[in-house]
Amino acid sequence: MSEKKIMLTFDGLKKLETELQVLKTERRKEVAEKIKDARGQGDLSENAEYDSAKEEQAEIEARIAVLEKMLRNAEVIDEEELSEGYVNVGNRVVVLDREFNEQVEYSIVGSAEADPLKGKISNESPLGAALLGRVAGDVVTVDAPDGSIEYEIVSIS
Repeated sequence: MSEKKIMLTFDGLKKLETELQVLKTERRKEVAEKIKDARGQGDLSENAEYDSAKEEQAEIEARIAVLEKMLRNAEVIDEEELSEGYVNVGNRVVVLDREFNEQVEYSIVGSAEADPLKGKISNESPLGAALLGRVAGDVVTVDAPDGSIEYEIVSIS
């Protein structure tokens, strides 16, 4: 069974590669040093510093495994090849929330880069999925817990 492709912008790819590099080089060494120091304190059975360092080491190794898997399955979006006029991953989209008559700008990104508080929504989110393939002027309806919300696409860049 093939792995699910992770869609990334070039910037998103670089951020993940940088995080992986820092974890493998700097963070691994820091935690190894903490473990070494904690071992030097004697009895490991009641050594909270040792337990904490080992837990931190496990978290780092788990994150490294996740990042490596994501990077193996990454599909980088070439922003130069985006269809003109159609919403796609990598586009910035201004939408009008018809209920509140408010314009909001979003970047459509892969799920690995999504950060709604920074205006980056996943292509797999309800709004992101509804916007994909649409053009300026289209109205999309998104089901939300409080009911349906209509958005009009104002512009795509």
